[in-house]
This record gives sequence, structure tokens and C-alpha cells, in this order.
Amino acid sequence: MSWNVTRNLSLPGKWWGTLAVRLTAGYAISGLLTVFFATASLYVVLVSELERSTDLFIADKVNVLRTMLRDRPNDIDALREEVELESAARRYEQFYIRLLDEQENQLMVTPRMAEQLDLPQFIALAHKRSDHAIAMKGLRGQAFRVTSAEVPVNSSPAHTDTIQIAVDVSQEEELLARYQRWFGAIMLGAFVIFPVAGYQIARRGIRPVEDMATTARHISSTNLRERILAEGYPVELASLADTFNKMLDRLEESFERISRFSADIAHDLRTPVNNIRGEAEVALARARTVDEYRDVLESCLEEAVRLSDLIGALLFLARAESPLAHPHRVPVDVGELLGGVREYYEAAAVEGGISLTTALTVEPVFAKLDRTLIQRAVGNLIANAVAHTPPGGAVVLRANADATTIRIEVSDTGEGIPQDALPKVFDRFYRVDKSRSQASGGTGLGLSIVQSIMVLHGGRVEIASEPGHGTCVTLHIPAA
Repeated sequence: MSWNVTRNLSLPGKWWGTLAVRLTAGYAISGLLTVFFATASLYVVLVSELERSTDLFIADKVNVLRTMLRDRPNDIDALREEVELESAARRYEQFYIRLLDEQENQLMVTPRMAEQLDLPQFIALAHKRSDHAIAMKGLRGQAFRVTSAEVPVNSSPAHTDTIQIAVDVSQEEELLARYQRWFGAIMLGAFVIFPVAGYQIARRGIRPVEDMATTARHISSTNLRERILAEGYPVELASLADTFNKMLDRLEESFERISRFSADIAHDLRTPVNNIRGEAEVALARARTVDEYRDVLESCLEEAVRLSDLIGALLFLARAESPLAHPHRVPVDVGELLGGVREYYEAAAVEGGISLTTALTVEPVFAKLDRTLIQRAVGNLIANAVAHTPPGGAVVLRANADATTIRIEVSDTGEGIPQDALPKVFDRFYRVDKSRSQASGGTGLGLSIVQSIMVLHGGRVEIASEPGHGTCVTLHIPAA
């Protein structure tokens, strides 16, 4: 037993709370009840069969005597042999017979019957229930089963005799007494063996649970590599161990992502802060002209804006991942929304020598969306496309819909993204070209924000790209 379980057992009232003790109690009680009912059932069956055997013997004797009195009433020797002599030849399960006439005069009797039985009591009991044999105690304490029957003599219903039969069942009583003693011994042995065996079974059964608990105790934020080896476990516990291991895999992956995220935040926050500090230190190193101070302030302002944008993006992502975050949906003309975003970024596109156009279907596309969030998502995609498309290229906005989904597509003819980088582009702070992104002031959060906005709308985002042939990002938004 583990240390925790042992400690609990030492506390008053805690021992019953352990799984091993509860399982042991369940096994022991179930086993004892099973043995008790099985043994008791066998005892009842044995008693019933012994009584049935005796009753059949008595019925057979009555039938023999009835036949003899009906067919051969004058064959006294045969009657005497059946009544007086046969019982004397038996060592065990002796029986006694009395034959009475209509006036209850004794015609024939087994020797020593009066020494074994209280005959008046015999007559009283036999007359109470003449259809079945009943139990009776002899003068020496022996157990008997007795019965009485009236039989016609010489096939004449007017003349009947009475047959009284008593069978000594002391041997059967001794057999039942021995069985009862064995029954007590078996129950006593079961009372000792079952708890011990049940405890061993319970301990062996919960050992995998203790292994899981031991593994869980070793897990911390700095040690997530522990795993449960489920080989040899029962199917249910093996499934639990596999689920536990998968949970640890997810936790380890989440912790690694958080660690990378924290490192990226520290790096991206440190860069503009260091730039502002460096500019200030250089400016204060000696006297400067007004124009030089203006240049320093402009540089510091650019870094402050970059820092503010980064903090704003991080706050947005934190709010978007909150379980309480819900988009404010209003009816939106998707074509009109894309046209507004295109106009906002058109100046930047023209400055870079890039064509920015919209290609909309003839039928207008309406949907209930959070206008501000969708504008931000599409704006991030256009900003990325313009930043990575060389002069002379093109960026095209498209929108279409069916009964279930609204699709907004932003495609460009830019430099494209390597295939190995596509699975990572939605990770925070990930940059395909780190040097260029830093130079252009990118934070690496644009696509992460797009993905968060799609999650808030219950949709998804897809990206397809080929180096040298451009990129296409599609937003899939549920129509309902």
C-alpha cells in the first residue's frame, strides 16, 4: 500500500475511505453470502431428499401391506414376515409396524415397538395427519417418522384394518447434524479466508491506480515528460492510462507553446524599449540641435507606436480567447465591407505599385457578422499580402456564399510561403522571413488574430500557397 493509504488507515474514521478496504469488504461479503446461500440451499435440498426417501419407503410398505390384505388376507406367515421379521434383520433405519382391526385391537406388531415409541402419542399424531408422514420423538430420544393408513381387507370396503408405521430416522438426523457442523466450519473458514483473499485481490487490482498516482505526483510544470506504462493493465485501466498520457502530451505541448510565447513576447517588447532607450541615451550624451532632437523624438515615437500596436494585439488575443467573449453580430453587406477595406488600404497598395481589386458576385452577399472584427481580419490579410507582394503584383478580394457558408478570399501574386512553414503561420510571433518582418515593423500576430476572429464566429481559416506564385487565404464563416 502506498504511503498515503497507510497514513489514512492510521487516522480514525479514514480507513473505510480507502479503495482497498472497500473492495475487500465487497469481495468478502459477496463470497460469504454466496457460500452461505449455496451451503444452506444444499442443506435444504438434503433434508427434503431424506424426508422424501423416507416417505417413499413408508408408502412402499403401506402399499405392500395393502396388497397383501386385499389379495391374501389369510396368509398370516407372509404378513408376520413383513410386520415382525423384516425389521429385525435391518441394522440401520429400522421400522416398526402395527396392524389393528376395526375395533383397534392389535392383530400384529413389530417386536419392541412399545419399547421405542409412546403408542398413545403415536395414535394421536398419526390421526392428525394421515396423508403424510410426520416427525415424532421416541422414548429414548430417537427421531421417527410415523404415519397411519386404513386399508380394506379382502376387497371389502366394509371391513378395514389400520396400518401404523414408524421409521427410525436417527441416522439421517446424525447425518444432518454432521452437515451442520461442516456448515459452521466452512463458514468460519470462509470468514477468515475471504477477507484475506479479497484484500490481496483488491491490492493487486488497484496497483495500476497507485502507479498512476505515483506518476502524477512526479509531474510538475518543470517535469511533464513522465508517462504511464500501461502494458499488462486491464483494458479499462489501460484506456485510462492512455487518456492520462494524451492529457500529459497536450499539457506538455501547451507549456512549451506558452514558454515560446513568453520568450517571443519578451523579445518583441525588449526590442522597441531598447531602441527608445538607446536613442534617448545617444541624444543626451551631448548637446544637440533642434533638428537632431526632433529626429530622436520621431524615432522614439515610431518605436512607441510599434510597442502600442504589439500590446494592443496581445490584449485583443487575450480577450478573444476568453470564454465570455462573443462577437456583436449585425446584418452586413459583405461586398460593401470588402469595398470599404479596399479603399482604406488602396493608398498603401498604390504606393507599393500593387493592384488592389475586388471580384464580387452579381448577387449581393449578406450575413450577420461582427463588422469591426471582420474588417480587422480582412485588413490583416490585405496588409500581409501588400507587404509580401512585389511591385507590379496584384491583390484580389473575393466573396461568395451558399446556404451554409460565407467565404471571403484574399489572394495575391507575391512571393508565397514555403510548404514546411504553412502549418506554423498561425502561431503567435511566427515569421517566415524574420529579418524582413522586423524591418517592416511586423509583430507576427496578424494571422493569429485572424484565426481568433474566425473562432469567435464559429468558422475557420484556410491558407494555400506556393513559393513564387502567391498566397490565397480563405475565411469560412457559418451563414447562420
